[in-house]
Amino acid sequence: MTREIGGEAFRREFVAFAIAKGVLLFGEFKTKAGRLSPYFFNAGLFDDGESLRQLGRFYALTLQAAALPFDMLFGPAYKGIPLAAATALTLSETGRNVPFAFNRKEAKDHGEGGTVIGARLAGRVLIVDDVISAGTSVRESVEIIRAGGATPAGVLIALDRQERGQGEQSATQEVQATFGIPVLPICTLTDVLAHVAATPALAHHLPRVEEYRQRYGVSP
Repeated sequence: MTREIGGEAFRREFVAFAIAKGVLLFGEFKTKAGRLSPYFFNAGLFDDGESLRQLGRFYALTLQAAALPFDMLFGPAYKGIPLAAATALTLSETGRNVPFAFNRKEAKDHGEGGTVIGARLAGRVLIVDDVISAGTSVRESVEIIRAGGATPAGVLIALDRQERGQGEQSATQEVQATFGIPVLPICTLTDVLAHVAATPALAHHLPRVEEYRQRYGVSP
């Protein structure tokens, strides 16, 4: 697997990997916003040890490419929990051992109590998730991090759909504007389109994906 940090090779490799694993599908799917989308991304299907290891590697490559300062990772329940853990594991293999934490949906009143499990929230905390739709998960994570006395450093996601959120901006642009933190995607819809266009077996999906982007997309 390539480690061309300065280029876009690992992003295209991630698209191919997600398609091969069945995480990125093409067809007709209804989004949370009620839109009929010609593609669907389900990170929950990175459901075995090898695919999770590879996913952690792609998250780590994205972090290295961005050079964003951070002190620890936070995985919002529930999908973000294995994603943060996989990223922390991969980073440790590269020589950087960072703590991570995650939240539970309901607070416990016994044992360790509270809603946050893992390392104590401190310093610059990077949120690790799959995608940003309405931004609800990010908003909750930012509130938890700040309540713990730490500072949100940014959001690391697998795919930026680059389509409008609540207004004329994309969901990721809205998060950046609302919370003043960067959003780092492994890949974007632009990368997906490039891969589809360059793959003969997938090229027939290109017109519908491009039409969807023209209808709901925003400028990067």
